[in-house]
Amino acid sequence: MAERPEDLNLPNAVVTRIIKEAIPDGVNVSKEARLAISKAASVFVLYATSCSNNFALKAKRKTINAADVISAMEDMEFEQFVEPLQECLEAFRNEQKGKREASQQRKKDREQSGNSAGDSTLEDSNIDLTAEDADEEKSAAVQGAGDADSDVMIINDDSGSSVDNGAEEG
Repeated sequence: MAERPEDLNLPNAVVTRIIKEAIPDGVNVSKEARLAISKAASVFVLYATSCSNNFALKAKRKTINAADVISAMEDMEFEQFVEPLQECLEAFRNEQKGKREASQQRKKDREQSGNSAGDSTLEDSNIDLTAEDADEEKSAAVQGAGDADSDVMIINDDSGSSVDNGAEEG
């Protein structure tokens, strides 16, 4: 939990950018108005999280998933957000599936090109990863995001630690 109420506020730069993207050019927003919008957004996030957590607890889980958030939006009477959230979730899943498939294809291609060399030494068969390949390998480590039954991700980083947002406990 946050030690101070200020710790729960969204970053001012993020709020300012969102406000600027939402209003027409030439419209100014005072500092007080930005602060009020920031506080309101923080309260909304906390409320949505709390309601989502209630749905997870009812299902005897400690992890909030996308279905919990969508149910919370309906429960909070924000039905107008349900369809756009579902569309964003589907787009996210498709993007992750595409990244995973592309990474698997590259891995197969590398294995096939390595096997076709036949009598190459171990040093010759090592492949240097570019920064792009490393990022895509990390993306491939995201598990469960594209599965129809799962709305959570497990992300492994290079430090050996992992962030597990999908372990159901109950």
